[in-house]
Amino acid sequence: MLLLIYLLIAISALVAYFLHYNMNYWKSRGIPQDPPHPFYGNMVGFRKNRVLHEIIEEYYIKFRKTGHPFVGFNFLQRRSAFIMDIKLAKNILIKDFTNFADRGQFHNERDDPLTGHLFNLDGKRWKEMRQKLSPTFTSGKMKFMFPTVIKVSEEFVKVMLEEVPDKTGGAIIEVKDLMARFTTDVIGTCSFGIECNTLRNPKTDFRIMANKSLTEMRHGRVLSAFQFSFPNLARKLGMRQVPEDVHQFFMSLVKETIALREKENIKRNDFMQMLIELKQKGSFTMDNGEVVTGLDVGELAAQVFVFYLAGFETSSSTMTYALYELAQHTDIQDRLREDIRDVLQQHDGKLTYESIKAMRYLDQIISETLRLYTIVPFLVRQALNDYVVPGHSKYVIEKGMQVILPAPAYHRDEDFYPDPEKFDPERFSPEQVAARDSVEWLPFGDGPRNCVGMRFGQMQTRIGLAQLIRNFKFTVCNRTEIPLKYDPMSFVLASVGGIHLRVERV
Repeated sequence: MLLLIYLLIAISALVAYFLHYNMNYWKSRGIPQDPPHPFYGNMVGFRKNRVLHEIIEEYYIKFRKTGHPFVGFNFLQRRSAFIMDIKLAKNILIKDFTNFADRGQFHNERDDPLTGHLFNLDGKRWKEMRQKLSPTFTSGKMKFMFPTVIKVSEEFVKVMLEEVPDKTGGAIIEVKDLMARFTTDVIGTCSFGIECNTLRNPKTDFRIMANKSLTEMRHGRVLSAFQFSFPNLARKLGMRQVPEDVHQFFMSLVKETIALREKENIKRNDFMQMLIELKQKGSFTMDNGEVVTGLDVGELAAQVFVFYLAGFETSSSTMTYALYELAQHTDIQDRLREDIRDVLQQHDGKLTYESIKAMRYLDQIISETLRLYTIVPFLVRQALNDYVVPGHSKYVIEKGMQVILPAPAYHRDEDFYPDPEKFDPERFSPEQVAARDSVEWLPFGDGPRNCVGMRFGQMQTRIGLAQLIRNFKFTVCNRTEIPLKYDPMSFVLASVGGIHLRVERV
């Protein structure tokens, strides 16, 4: 009994020492930090009553004018360098990328295979997977999948026409759910070759499982915080992150799809087909001469899983927020509709890969939407070695330190974007883009570890918006909530409830 008491005292003392050290780490180095909470660090309210974007942006605003290249930040119990200086951000993402190539996120390929995807992987495993997947997202492969996306978009227009029966008065439609149904059908088709038909039947397993993946954790608050704070230890302990029903659904679906296609020798124009070909190759030589192995079933499932999640959520949210802004700025919407019609007249009235690429004003609107509504709350990297900030010898990012780049906060900084709350697509005119540093716009990241699926995401967003704007007019109504409220339980920027707009045929 006495031994147990001594053991509890010793453990309590170690925990107290760790918490004290962690809470005073940055202060002892003379680097500013908001006093952290003993458990939540600088994330008080995380997944409770505060939206993650707001936590990050408020922290940035507090230290923005202080002149520090970075400030201290505790992401729960994980010490992090919170990057204030855009030049330092560029070093981390591009110039000194070799020292910040890892993300240091939790993943456990052995026990939780769906976490072993490109976004999470580090080191040699990330490099090899990036080399394997990059050829599947070339312009040629996008053209390969383009007809599939067009087919879904045509069904999308039919559903909308049924919702808006005539021109007199139109109808009030909840666009958030509709955009999610569209992108679910696109990604379901392009990932698995399966016609989900979510546009007609909203309550499909695809939708349910995707939503659970973004809002639910396998464990409760304490164990989830442990995984975020100590990802390497969590992996060594064999912890898992993906909810069991989500794991079973996607693993079974992938295995069944592979078995059917290999048995029947079925080939489709989709992402799954490209991954199956990588699996069947075994070892092969890349263009740079490096020999890498093919994909096993777990690796293949993980890549399909993240492609599905990323493509479903980011594109549907971007389309939703774009329509929300266009409904409030009908002059911009009218100009976009005219531009779409002008481009289509030059391409025989057809939506082709080339005509979609030629819609420059549509690109500007998407870029401005992603600036104002950046879906992911921050970019994260991890230092592979100690890094002394150029020109600031006191500021050292130690080996293993997490690095947080608050992209949404950069996007709302008036030094980069005057009158930042205003929706203004002219910010992304060719002249203004050319005059701006690339790291001032980071919805897809930058450098060698930018979003590998960026081309696909942009393609389906362009197609969806082009089809909608050429056929319908969107305006606000008495059910449109201005400003929006966001869900604190979501890791991405998700509004609470639906977004209702009046829709009329044109």
